[in-house]
Amino acid sequence: MRRSEQRRAAVFALYEHDVTGRPLDDVFKPADGHFTRALAHATADNAPELDEHIARNAKGWSLDRIAPLEKAILRTALLEMLHPELVEADHPIPAEGAIDEAVETTKAFCGADAPGFVNGILGAVLREVRQNGGAHAA
Repeated sequence: MRRSEQRRAAVFALYEHDVTGRPLDDVFKPADGHFTRALAHATADNAPELDEHIARNAKGWSLDRIAPLEKAILRTALLEMLHPELVEADHPIPAEGAIDEAVETTKAFCGADAPGFVNGILGAVLREVRQNGGAHAA
């Protein structure tokens, strides 16, 4: 399974976990591999920090107004942008790649306005991190 498919699987596991309240380990599919599980767990474990970035850059939107799928997409991309060492230290996806994959997933599964919203938030976080000297997002 390609990494982009594994990222998408992690997003959907996080979405299902958020919507149903079921434990994350209970929502994985049998085919979900180590990377999918590691990415989803790292994202869930770091959700408060990731949500701070989202809330700070979602101008005019409160976190609870963001649809669960878009939130899962944003969190997953942010985790890889900000903390690649938590899932793939040897070959991390570039920050721009994480943004591109998030936008493509959003285009495929969310409403018409969602891709621009996701791209805007992730781009703003990337600029913010680069201005503050973030290592991976540099």
